[in-house]
Amino acid sequence: MKKTAPHIVQYQGSKRKLAPQILNYLPRRFNRFIEPFAGMAAMSIAVASENRCNRFIINDINAPLISLLQDAIENPETLHRKYSDLWEQQFSYPEGSEKHFYHIRELFNNGKKESQLILYLIARCVKGSVRYGANGNFNQSPDKRRNGTNPTTLLKNISEISILLNGKCSFYTLDYKEILKDASQGDIIYMDPPYQGVCNGRDPRYFSGIDFQDFVAALEDLNMRGINYLISYDGTCGEKKYGIDLPEELGLSKVMLRAGVSTQSVLNGGNSETVEALYISQGLTGCGVSLQPELNLFEA
Repeated sequence: MKKTAPHIVQYQGSKRKLAPQILNYLPRRFNRFIEPFAGMAAMSIAVASENRCNRFIINDINAPLISLLQDAIENPETLHRKYSDLWEQQFSYPEGSEKHFYHIRELFNNGKKESQLILYLIARCVKGSVRYGANGNFNQSPDKRRNGTNPTTLLKNISEISILLNGKCSFYTLDYKEILKDASQGDIIYMDPPYQGVCNGRDPRYFSGIDFQDFVAALEDLNMRGINYLISYDGTCGEKKYGIDLPEELGLSKVMLRAGVSTQSVLNGGNSETVEALYISQGLTGCGVSLQPELNLFEA
């Protein structure tokens, strides 16, 4: 099993643990790696850790996340200092560390979108399980069992990530379709959009969902232009299936990857295993291990 790449902080939905499996379906070298739904950019970090390419497009409509990623990659020492100051404050806050969290959350939701604030909220919230309300405000609660990522650990993590990616990335906060328009042959696109099974409307993990038909049309355009891509899109958790399959007409291969016990299931008192689908465009099907659609189950 390949070594797991570094990460900034725990983040529910991150593909960090699945990355070694997904990398099996990528060529050893390619032009650019593009993440239109980057989240915490786990796949870009994994690709960089194996030196698969030297140019990265990191995009997410969640602007504070992109600012955080850019600061972690380009200014890790400054981010560490600001986060460390914020993290230390919770221990001397007059009303306690939980009240400190809610104070920082209020500052963030009222417009102070600085990187150290969203980093602290992610690091300190329950299981790194980010949630947003209908108004787009961060509304998750603090984890009462821990104080968030220790600044010493954080510095180690972001320093490693900065070494891997600094000077190689372009950062955007655009609609995914705008990012796809810029892709060209020789690029690899990895997409991890909101699961359509839970976000035909609004998923609390995201600012907005995506329209299924619009997404299919965007994939058809990539096929016509000969651009290679992979998609983590639907899957199962225990007996529950999330979403419908992407259309067969797209000509994609589908493999199922074991992602381990669902964090959300644990939060709800269960231990259901998540199995995630990975769709692979035709130009990539000769790059990795043999494809047995819906049978190729890997251990997480």
